[in-house]
Amino acid sequence: MRRRVVVTGVGCVTPLGHSVPELWANLLAAKSSVGTTSLFDASNFPTKISSEVRDWSIGSVGLDEAEWATRGRHTRFAVGAAKQAMDDSGVAGTVDPTRMGVYLGAGEGQQDFMTFSRMMVAALTPDGLDLSGFVAAGLRELDPEIEIEQEPNMPAAYVAAQFDAQGPNFNCLTACAASSQAVGEATEIIRRGEADVMISGGAHSMIHPFGVTGFNLLTALSERNAEPQRASRPFDLHRDGFVLGEGGAMLVLEEYEHAKARGATIYGEIAGYGTTADAFRITDTHPEGRGAISCIKMALRDAGLNPDAIDYVNAHGTSTTVNDQVETLALKQTLGDHAYKTPVSSTKSMMGHLIAAAGATELIIGLMAIRDNALPPTINYETPDPKCDLDYIPNEARQAPCKTILSNSFGFGGQNISLIATAV
Repeated sequence: MRRRVVVTGVGCVTPLGHSVPELWANLLAAKSSVGTTSLFDASNFPTKISSEVRDWSIGSVGLDEAEWATRGRHTRFAVGAAKQAMDDSGVAGTVDPTRMGVYLGAGEGQQDFMTFSRMMVAALTPDGLDLSGFVAAGLRELDPEIEIEQEPNMPAAYVAAQFDAQGPNFNCLTACAASSQAVGEATEIIRRGEADVMISGGAHSMIHPFGVTGFNLLTALSERNAEPQRASRPFDLHRDGFVLGEGGAMLVLEEYEHAKARGATIYGEIAGYGTTADAFRITDTHPEGRGAISCIKMALRDAGLNPDAIDYVNAHGTSTTVNDQVETLALKQTLGDHAYKTPVSSTKSMMGHLIAAAGATELIIGLMAIRDNALPPTINYETPDPKCDLDYIPNEARQAPCKTILSNSFGFGGQNISLIATAV
């Protein structure tokens, strides 16, 4: 018999809230955290806006700021969110450390990308890049201790050390699907009996010159610079790209009987996990949504549920033309007529796209929807797109019965992840 996996702790550090209660309140109030970029000078970039984590310190969760000052920005987000989740769960001291692991979907840090970008600019000449000057600058300016802190695997290592999680330890970096994939794979580890508790989620910060340059070259970012809070507008006819965000989100996943035995508060059960690849193009979603469709179907099969069981969908909903159309198509193909009766929203409309941290953040939002029977809106939805014709919960939160949620994450490279969570 397959072991059941439940969520007993949640935590987050996001642009829209530095804790789950703060994030949830701001989502229901339809607030936006998008503003002018301040982490670097973006005045000469086509996109001058982003969704930054502002006025947050790791000291707010009771950890020593000086100790963590030289760690990567993504590591601080990850450990800060994990500290919240572990405190929330109360699982510490109740589990054999060798039976507790970590599975994250974390991207690179940020600090060295700032230095690297300055070096690139300094080494540019009318004839191109002065490689000798660039190398010399690197030897002079790059700090090896800081550089290693920017690696994607570092948050998982620090989370494990912070909480004495001696069990399985992994990090995956599958772009925008990373933290959803981490939660799905961590669920499978517990189901197989290889651990009883997993700390899972993601962290990322791509708000640096390289990150913005790359997405601008792909024409993926909104350039609605004069109206930052109106820039992210999933499913709206006049959407022009996503808004880059950052942050961290963590969940404590626990085997059901273990959680029940210690009287833990349970937010919900991870009932379904689907993972597929488009096997198409690196940056383009398959136009017929074949990967997304098979992914949602897989999650439904894994959960043993019919499509009409889904009460709410937290969409990937990036606010790009193709993504929103294809996700709408995928929902109609998988949920059938029930798709038109199912509320769907993209919370990226309020806090931008947290990239590797997005999926875990959105799964937590789905669990809050189950807890409170409340559905967050899609803000900035003003002009319907004829190709996006579902109920996107426009502009205001809604009270509605909610026992089962679907959370989609579709990443560059054609990676698709769908997670289904249910009330217990």
